[in-house]
Amino acid sequence: MVTLEDIVNERNLLIACGQVMSNDGAPGIDGMKAEELFSYLVQHWKDLQTSVLEGKYRPEAVKRVEIPKPNGGVRQLGIPTVIDRMLQQTIAQALDKEYDGMFSETSYGFRRGRSAHDALVKATEHLNSGLRYIVEIDLEKFFDRVNHDKLMSILSRGISDKRVLRLIRRYLESGVMENGVIVRNMEGTPQGGPLSPILSNIMLDLLDKDWKAVDISL
Repeated sequence: MVTLEDIVNERNLLIACGQVMSNDGAPGIDGMKAEELFSYLVQHWKDLQTSVLEGKYRPEAVKRVEIPKPNGGVRQLGIPTVIDRMLQQTIAQALDKEYDGMFSETSYGFRRGRSAHDALVKATEHLNSGLRYIVEIDLEKFFDRVNHDKLMSILSRGISDKRVLRLIRRYLESGVMENGVIVRNMEGTPQGGPLSPILSNIMLDLLDKDWKAVDISL
C-alpha cells in the first residue's frame, strides 16, 4: 500500500535525486539545473519532506517545450522544475513498486527492464509460431487528453492514502507556463516529467485487460 511517508522518506528522495541528476535535462521555470539538486536536497530535504507531509507543497507550473515529430507536427512537452522532477520521481518509484506486478505480461512501454525492442522480439515470436496479423493502434494525443477525474478514480481503487491522491492531483493541475503566463490544465498529463509514464500505464492497464478478453481471431 502506497503512503505519503513511503514517497518522501529519505532513501526514496535520495534515489529520486540521483535519477534526476543522471537524466539531466533542461531547467524548469525556476532555472535550477539538475547538477544543483543534490546540494539543495542536503540543505532542505527535511523542510521539503515536512511541506509535503503537511499538505502544504504546491508544484510549480511546467515549462512548455515543442519538439518536432519526424512525420510532421510537434510534440508538446512540459518540463517541470528539477525539484518537482525529483518529487514526481519519488511518487513514480512508489507507484511502480505497487503496480508493476499487476500489469499485463504483454505490456512493454515505460516499464523497468522492458522496451520497444522486447515487444518486437515477442511479436516476431508470435509470427514465427503461425499467427498472421499484428494490429497497431495509436491513441492520438493520449498524454494531452487524459481525463483527470477518470484517472484519479482509477488510482483511488488502489491507493487509500488520500494525501497521495491529493499530491498527484496537484501535479496534474499544476499548469503550464506559456509566454510568461500560467495556463491551468484541465486535462492531460504533460510528457516530460517522471510521473506521466506510470500514470499512463495504470490507466492503460484497463485497456490491456479488455483487449485480452476480445476474440480477434481471423
